[in-house]
Amino acid sequence: MKIAMSYFHEEHEKKKKLSRQLGVDYAVVAVPDTEYLLNGMEPWDYIPLQNLVKSFEKEGLTISVIEVPPPMEKIKLGLEGRDEEIENFCTFLHNIAKLGIKTVCYNWMPVIGWFRTKTAVKARGEALVTGFDYDEISNAPLTEAGIVTEEQLWENLEYFLKAVVPTAEKAGVQLAIHPDDPPVSSIRGISRILINAEAFERVVNIVPSQYNGITMCQGSFSAMGEDVPKLIRYFGSRKKIFFAHFRDIRGTAYKFVETFHEEGQQDMREAVKAYKEISYEGVIRPDHVPTIAGEENILPGYGILGNLFAIGYMKGLIEAVK
Repeated sequence: MKIAMSYFHEEHEKKKKLSRQLGVDYAVVAVPDTEYLLNGMEPWDYIPLQNLVKSFEKEGLTISVIEVPPPMEKIKLGLEGRDEEIENFCTFLHNIAKLGIKTVCYNWMPVIGWFRTKTAVKARGEALVTGFDYDEISNAPLTEAGIVTEEQLWENLEYFLKAVVPTAEKAGVQLAIHPDDPPVSSIRGISRILINAEAFERVVNIVPSQYNGITMCQGSFSAMGEDVPKLIRYFGSRKKIFFAHFRDIRGTAYKFVETFHEEGQQDMREAVKAYKEISYEGVIRPDHVPTIAGEENILPGYGILGNLFAIGYMKGLIEAVK
């Protein structure tokens, strides 16, 4: 498997040299931001994407996954304009394929993406981690989107996959859907559907294709109460794991805290062993790391020092299972 670092924030610019010093050759990024959008170009256009790729190549890094794709909110909610967003998404797939990027991670969480009720929970040695407690938001008001049902989300996901998978097949780009985080039934009236393993079985069967698969976010599946190594073996044996997030939690979907990677409730060595058994050749990156002494908690879950710890731990486990 290929270890990667993520680059979603300007503050992470200095991680590029650190990545190379750690022997990490791959990068996971978002679509180009305003820095690259010259002359009215859009994030899914070829030239901004090409410039983004070149900027990482200069640092000796290969962009292997785009984890924040072009806007999809209208698609997820089934709003007017979703066909235009789908067209933009298909253009994006063709363009990244030309640049050698073969995997896109996307989610199906409209309005409210990954969500926490706490972002500064004290962990080991007073490091800071994020946490979630559903009781703290159970009475929160609806969003402007109002009630969004499970049926709506499944219908809109099916519409999207039927429109986009043929393009992904032509372009040779894998679509790796991410679990809902946290995997609860709804937040502020917006349902969540990717909250158990059965939901992912349903997703890959909506449009059966070698390009329709999943992101194995270990922390999200752990919060679901799933056996992560078992799931890796199950979906991996069917070649449905296209991308992986390496993290863990303690607790349940409705109340948990994130942890240092070796302190959670899953057997992380067994997870790495499972990846080896299924001959996983995709990308895996550390995810939602603790904020460690010496850093401010301005980007909860995305501190640099926590990533360095995680990379070392991952490398050790990979070496161990060899």
